[in-house]
Parts: sequence; C-alpha cells; structure tokens
Amino acid sequence: MVDHKKSKAHPSAETVNIIDYERNTENIYESIVVMAKRANQISAEMKEELDSKLAEFATSSDNLEEVFENREQIEISKFYERLPKPSLIARDEFLNDKIYIRRKEIEAKPAEGEDTDNN
Repeated sequence: MVDHKKSKAHPSAETVNIIDYERNTENIYESIVVMAKRANQISAEMKEELDSKLAEFATSSDNLEEVFENREQIEISKFYERLPKPSLIARDEFLNDKIYIRRKEIEAKPAEGEDTDNN
C-alpha cells in the first residue's frame, strides 16, 4: 500500500499543459483512462484505511439519541479531508512517471479463409 499522506500533489487543481498528458501514452484519452483507474485504486485504499481507523471508535449502541463526540475521531476525519483528492494524486503520479502502464496487446487474428503466407 502506498502512503498517500506523503504525496507531494497539490491539494487543489492547477493548470497543466495538455501535451504533458501525451508523454507516456501518445494518446490523451488513454492517459486520462490510466489516471482515472489509478484514482479509483487510490480512493479505495484511502477509504479502506479510513474505515479501519474509524472502526476503532465504533460503538454498538442502537440508541440514536446518544451521540458521542470523540475528539480523536474528528481529528482523523479532518486530516483525511485535507489530503489531496485521489484524482490529483493520480495526476501527480502520472506526470512524474510513477505509474506503470500495462497494456493488453491484442494480436490480429486472420479471418477464416485468409491466406497467412506473406509471399
């Protein structure tokens, strides 16, 4: 699991030259898909981490009137709210070549009846 708390991504959106997105893939749309998939991975990791930390404070009380305000739980929630959004972390990783892109290469199969010899 990557430590996203140490990410150097800017916490708010900033302008980037669109040509920079073509650097690794030669295709802007493919780059956006790669960043979106990575952002989904980061989001899932962060949610899992936050849920595990907040589970320590969970109570098994069925009474909705009793709401306990736990200072540590509030601080943990505020900390995660201040972190850069997963999409910004993914963009930073992509632009700094920290994402490995694995492609499924599809081999062109000859249609039935076509001659495969290159004479």
